[in-house]
Amino acid sequence: MKSAVVICPGRGTYTKTELGYLKRHFNDRALLGAFDRARAAMGQETLSALDGAAAYSVAKHTRGDNASALIYAATLGDFRAIDDGGIEVVAVSGNSMGWYSALACAGALSAEAGFEVANTMGTLMQEALIGGQLIHPFMGEDWKPNPERKAELLALAAEIDRRPAHVLRLSIDLGGMLVLAGSESGLKAFERTVPLEQGRFPMRIANHAAFHTDLQAPVAERGRARLSPDLFGQPKLPMIDGRGAVWWPGATDTHALWDYTLGAQVTEPYDFTHAIRIAAREFAPDLFIITGPGTTLGGAVAQSLILSDWRGMGSKTDFQTRQQAEPLLISMGMESQRAAVTKGD
Repeated sequence: MKSAVVICPGRGTYTKTELGYLKRHFNDRALLGAFDRARAAMGQETLSALDGAAAYSVAKHTRGDNASALIYAATLGDFRAIDDGGIEVVAVSGNSMGWYSALACAGALSAEAGFEVANTMGTLMQEALIGGQLIHPFMGEDWKPNPERKAELLALAAEIDRRPAHVLRLSIDLGGMLVLAGSESGLKAFERTVPLEQGRFPMRIANHAAFHTDLQAPVAERGRARLSPDLFGQPKLPMIDGRGAVWWPGATDTHALWDYTLGAQVTEPYDFTHAIRIAAREFAPDLFIITGPGTTLGGAVAQSLILSDWRGMGSKTDFQTRQQAEPLLISMGMESQRAAVTKGD
């Protein structure tokens, strides 16, 4: 039996290669039918139709009102596929909207309530679409910690944010990357100032708003009006949130959990790196399992472990050597790795 912390991915992970993910891996057809009926009742395209589309559409599949529900369902299906005969899940965390998925995986929300939260918040975000996001690395391709570069980039963002009619703030501390969010003028100012890195950064993220900043206060307010505290219950597993705080089974104030989820979690920076640091140090798991969809979060988890000096890892080479000798990171979105933690699906 191996211990594991499960990590749920956020927006931007259901991409072209994930089309058909629910058909391949979501085994609870009755639950998927319930999700489809809930969306149809709201006048939204069903998950089965989106997942079964003949072709992937960036315009359609990355919209918040579609992507959030697709990602939530894919994550929940993967979590349920983990082999509980060989894997003991000791805690759950997530990146950004992955927090909604983590709540359901840990049992603080039922599967249906988790879907309601993820779908509602994704829809509200899309309807408002306030501001945007970009992503930029502060680590080099060797993944060696570079706190000086991180400080420089954050100082630049703060300087731009002070300019009249410009907004630019930290959205997500994501391993060796910074996700910045703000107004169009703020994002453009950053893009004009920093040189192109690794051939593609800074990179805008399509159909994303200024998540995890106070620009989302109206969205948080609407979410609180729409989603009742009664949806939230005691988790069955510890949950590590976007501040690195742990919500423990039997000791969670469920109203405070609702308040955080639809308050600070929406309007304040999400420190994914610190969440992984706490996961490693507090729970010391044998494995970090990243559910699908997608495979892009693995790098951020590995970088977060390096930044936490986890088991002496200080670079990409250190991580790769460790991973090859005895895997500590499993991405369920990769078929070759998925088999190591599932009963087969």
